[in-house]
Amino acid sequence: MTHTLLITNDFPPRTGGIETFCHELARRMSPAADGAPGVVVYTSHASGASEYDAALPFPVVRDTARTLLPTARVARRAAQLVREFGCDRVVFGAAAPLGLLAPHLRAAGARRIVAITHGHELWWARLPGSRQLLRWIADGVDVLTYLNAHTRGVIEPALAPAGRARLAQLSPGVDPALFRPDVDTGAIRQRYRLYGARMVLCATRLVPRKGVDTLLRAWPRVHSAIPDARLLVVGDGPDRTRLHRLRRRLGDAATTVTFAGSHPHAALPEFFAAADVFAMPCRTRRAGLEPEGLGIVYLEAAASGLPVIVGDSGGAPEAVRDGETGYVVNGRDSREVAQRLITLLTTPAQKQAMGERGRRWVRVEWTWDAVASRLESLCPPG
Repeated sequence: MTHTLLITNDFPPRTGGIETFCHELARRMSPAADGAPGVVVYTSHASGASEYDAALPFPVVRDTARTLLPTARVARRAAQLVREFGCDRVVFGAAAPLGLLAPHLRAAGARRIVAITHGHELWWARLPGSRQLLRWIADGVDVLTYLNAHTRGVIEPALAPAGRARLAQLSPGVDPALFRPDVDTGAIRQRYRLYGARMVLCATRLVPRKGVDTLLRAWPRVHSAIPDARLLVVGDGPDRTRLHRLRRRLGDAATTVTFAGSHPHAALPEFFAAADVFAMPCRTRRAGLEPEGLGIVYLEAAASGLPVIVGDSGGAPEAVRDGETGYVVNGRDSREVAQRLITLLTTPAQKQAMGERGRRWVRVEWTWDAVASRLESLCPPG
């Protein structure tokens, strides 16, 4: 029988870092003893999901709701899946708020429960009401994970002593066989007219925290110093309209900025391989309540042989070796961002050396296979 139930709101075909995290772990979970798939996924409704799910080697159960919440109805359905598929393990793809279902699933037969935290749990840990809910989640599971030292430092004080004892690190990873420098980029270069251009890539959800506006404000200085430079922004989100307005105010530099829209995660290696530098100058917002957890895209860029420019928000600086594989910058300082871009784009030897060091680092310390092995050690069969 299938022995792991993965419960998450963040699963493809939706795109984003948590979606990638959940998908990569799901496809690597060990098969059950009888050879059945190692996981069944219970997730929310998403447009285009039927075709996507049909191609997966494990079952996906879609709820009718676009967002799963820890309601009585969802608790009953999740408990039913535990019993139906014989699951002795449960993994919450994001601890808050669905981790509140843990006691119901333990009563249904789950013997080992792991809740994974990312970035949004940090504000849960800081606000009084949600802080208590996060404490209850930690009390109800066997393991509560954290991404890195920064996220542990925020989450741990919110927990009771027993919850603190359940903390364990589980960072994201990269597939270096997928993200690599030698991917064919002919179609991307032709589509976006990048032949002969030095290209900066930013691939992200378009929300203010990611710092795309800072990147745009930096761009006229980059364009002035390097007229053949191009900026390609891949992604979509609620900040799209504001960012398009900002681009129109860039004068001559506006013609060298392209918004490519959203693309499936499987298409991203071509964009990374076509670029010279990756930049996402994220910054913390809302008085510290909205930091960057880590940033899988930085690791994907490094695996692709690119130097990375990382904003100084939350745990994002841990996704780069500052001065070795890229630079940490003030995510609100467009002058600093521009200067780092200009330096990397005009010093090919430095750019190449940083990219090579980054790829070696990712291949040693940041692979999905290692992450899946770590999850198996945290979540042994019952």
